[in-house]
Amino acid sequence: MIAFQLTEDQKMLQELAHEFSANEIVPVAAQYDRENAFAWPVFKKAQEVGLINLNIPEAYGGPGLSTLDEGIVNEELAWGCSGIATALGVNALASWPIILGGSEEQKREWLGRLIDGQFASYCVTEPAAGSDVVHIRTQARKVGDHYVLNGSKTFISNATVANFFVVFAKTDPDAGHRGMSAFIVERTQPGVSTSSHFDKLGQRASDTAEVFFEDVELLPSRRLGRDGDGFGIAMGVFDRSRPTVAISAVGVARRALELALQYSKERETFGHPILSYQAIGHMLANAAMDIHAGRLLAWHAAWLVDNGMRNTSEAAYAKAFAADMCMRVTTDAVQVFGGYGYMKEYPVEKLMRDAKVFQIYEGTSQIQRNIIVRELARH
Repeated sequence: MIAFQLTEDQKMLQELAHEFSANEIVPVAAQYDRENAFAWPVFKKAQEVGLINLNIPEAYGGPGLSTLDEGIVNEELAWGCSGIATALGVNALASWPIILGGSEEQKREWLGRLIDGQFASYCVTEPAAGSDVVHIRTQARKVGDHYVLNGSKTFISNATVANFFVVFAKTDPDAGHRGMSAFIVERTQPGVSTSSHFDKLGQRASDTAEVFFEDVELLPSRRLGRDGDGFGIAMGVFDRSRPTVAISAVGVARRALELALQYSKERETFGHPILSYQAIGHMLANAAMDIHAGRLLAWHAAWLVDNGMRNTSEAAYAKAFAADMCMRVTTDAVQVFGGYGYMKEYPVEKLMRDAKVFQIYEGTSQIQRNIIVRELARH
């Protein structure tokens, strides 16, 4: 049976996230954007109300929410500020490799640390390998009874605040995607360092930096799964992260539409509200249709993976559509505001800056289309 109605629990979760976003994120979003700073007070309040570590199973101290549930929360948090929302969601991203590939002992240890208040980062992207995950250069070379990790990762969210990192590295450089493994690396280990916080165009409240690994010694107990399991783990993470990123883009676009709609009702030209002009009205109508479509695509992709079904195509549909839609809707919102939309005192310019990265991270919009073409060719 097909149903589009949220459960009562999901509605309560949605309301909790929206109220938190409206009361705790929106009032400070411009400040943290301006200061390019991590929103520590917001983070601590989110921990108190249970809006972090949403995907960690109940067996390890978390709420064990589904990908769809997580997406419902992400839309509301991104509605307030997608930079802060990204920072709040990184623990969930970093915990997925542990949930998917970790042993029982690893899950209890590292997921437990997240529940206890620690932070983690997910380290795949490198200066020369972004969407091309197979060709990462970071290596974990087996030396005796341990590994030696060398390399660097870039554009890593929460890098400067993380207590530990989930790092993907080549354990067999000649084996292609079968030669990649995943490791847990503590920040305090000798040879681990980070750059300063990057000065970004948008999502400036999301801490982003480079991470360096120089002769970092790792015991086999820090490896997730077996040698060579890393690529499969990373792809499993993408199937879960892309729907939630897509729904975050929906949240940003929804905020832009709400602001543009309100302004178009109040702003008058030639004696009429600008909403009465077809050029403006159709722009907002297109935005409303696209936002609704993006949400349904993201919900479907999340529902599939929650129910144990393959969602590779659907996750790519959602990610590409929602990212491109968000960029278009926020740009149109700036246009509706006219010259005021270009001013920092109005929030739509920030939304447009924040929107751009949705077309880049978690696989670019072009890479999503490549995935879709590949999946189509299978039929």
